[in-house]
Amino acid sequence: MPQIKNYMEEIVFNQMKEVLSDINVCSCEKCVMDIAAIALNALPPKYIVTEKGELFSKIDSLKQQFEVDVISAITRAAVLVKRNPRHD
Repeated sequence: MPQIKNYMEEIVFNQMKEVLSDINVCSCEKCVMDIAAIALNALPPKYIVTEKGELFSKIDSLKQQFEVDVISAITRAAVLVKRNPRHD
């Protein structure tokens, strides 16, 4: 059955580890999810309809197109979360 997916989510999560490893920011689940949410809110959603298993091949072909914007959004989000972490 076809599914609709915002592939920007996959691109952000795929890029986050690399970007966050270059920034001294907390890597607890709450901070990582906050960074992802802030970055995704700053990026336009890109929806695709896909059969299970086709998603990753589509994402790989489209990822380069948005890579700079994604890295920038993640970096800005990480700085915000680092300055104002919500964890204890």
